[in-house]
Amino acid sequence: MDYRVLLYYQYTPITDPKQFAKEHLAFCRSLDLKGRILVAEEGINGTLSGTKEATDQYMDFMHQDERFKDTFFKVDESEEHAFKKMFVRPRKELVSLNLEDDIDPTTLTGNYLEPEEFKAALLDENTVVIDARNDYEYDLGHFRGAVRPDIRAFRELPEWIRANKEKFMDKKVVTYCTGGIRCEKFSGWMLREGFEDVAQLHGGIANYGKNPATKGELWDGKMYVFDERISVEINQVDKQVVGKEWFDGTPCERYINCSNPECNRQILVSEENEARYLGACSYDCACHEHNRYAAEHGLTQAERQRRLAKIVQM
Repeated sequence: MDYRVLLYYQYTPITDPKQFAKEHLAFCRSLDLKGRILVAEEGINGTLSGTKEATDQYMDFMHQDERFKDTFFKVDESEEHAFKKMFVRPRKELVSLNLEDDIDPTTLTGNYLEPEEFKAALLDENTVVIDARNDYEYDLGHFRGAVRPDIRAFRELPEWIRANKEKFMDKKVVTYCTGGIRCEKFSGWMLREGFEDVAQLHGGIANYGKNPATKGELWDGKMYVFDERISVEINQVDKQVVGKEWFDGTPCERYINCSNPECNRQILVSEENEARYLGACSYDCACHEHNRYAAEHGLTQAERQRRLAKIVQM
């Protein structure tokens, strides 16, 4: 493994995100790093890939900055770059909750649980564990017994919690996400909402999977990641596949985006059914005039019609 993938964030004041992003992009490119970094007045959130030497230089550079001296990097080994390009972009928020009254995690957030403490919480029948990620992330993999909020995007989570508040209000609540950044604000929001006992997995799933004591135990499936890899293994003890194929419900861990560019829904699908349904999540999407699967595979109109006819007949 000659490359690494870094996942990190830091809530800390950045006075001029636009200028910071411009300068940071130039530095990343000088190291031939690739990835996606968001910068806001509230801090930085990034995931990038590069050689071991380049990622070491990047982490050293960040830790020399007083603002990022305590930044915790989650590191994965990789055979190649996990991204095609390098982006550093200024944003209003690092994670989009779109709250009228925003949460500052440096002043209000849930208690941190280290992996071993989080594992104990998973086994505690008096604790409710809430997955703070999107539905398609949960469907690929999740902690055993974790609650699956019915949401397509993180910004929908507060509304869902309010609608189901009576199920959790009097419980000890523990939440988790990929690297920890979404839980920083979500756990703080829950405290402000009136929940009294709220904790979060420190470092997220990525940290839990690498911990030598937990070894990812009690995690089922794979963890969704926002790069070219799509997913990574977490459980080193007794992995189970929990993902279900979109069309036939068989075990599946292969994600694609619906080939209808106006839909773009992420679905778990086998190679066989991807070809059968022209990479789409439904017949209507398979019929779309700008179907990407048909274009990428050079399907003639006659071949498209032949395959669509088979879908109708099923």
